[in-house]
Amino acid sequence: MAPNMSLFSVNAILILSNDDSSRILAKYYSPPHPPSNSHGNDYPGANPYPALKEQKAFEKGLLEKTAKQTSDIILYDNRVVVFKMESDVMMYVVGGAEENEILLYNVILALRDSLNILLKSSIDKRTIYENYDLVSLAIDEIVDDGIILETDPVVVASRVSKPPAQDMANMKGIDLSEEGLLKAWEFGKMKLGERLRQGL
Repeated sequence: MAPNMSLFSVNAILILSNDDSSRILAKYYSPPHPPSNSHGNDYPGANPYPALKEQKAFEKGLLEKTAKQTSDIILYDNRVVVFKMESDVMMYVVGGAEENEILLYNVILALRDSLNILLKSSIDKRTIYENYDLVSLAIDEIVDDGIILETDPVVVASRVSKPPAQDMANMKGIDLSEEGLLKAWEFGKMKLGERLRQGL
């Protein structure tokens, strides 16, 4: 095994606006427990940009560098960066210099394709803002603390869009007819009356 190998392959996932170079969504990862022999941020998988100022400078430089690129993979600031452009947004996956480009490329494809499924083939700035929760959940399903969990976009989209099973099971026994709602109202009034009488 290579000395610098780590499960923590992803340093950051970024979605930036092409129009005004602003940040739409950014997740920087660092292992929750750095190795005991590490000094500062020099161990594999460490977040190289812990401060917001450093992150903003990195993102600005990254947008400028990738605006003129024709390939999807570059080496920037001693980091492997894979990216995809969709209408007015740029999506990036950032890994260490020694990271496997194919693995990182699979992550960006999983992100793009799962967002295509979730957002009905409309990946743009406005749609991402309107569905920020879905986008954030999709990223969390793909990568957790820098560890790649899933790269199948269909699996990611189904996990994000499916309601929890236990909530649906509880909903099956509820009568939502007018009579059922009136019974629920009466029951609630009775319980509230009992609580108020006990409090006095």
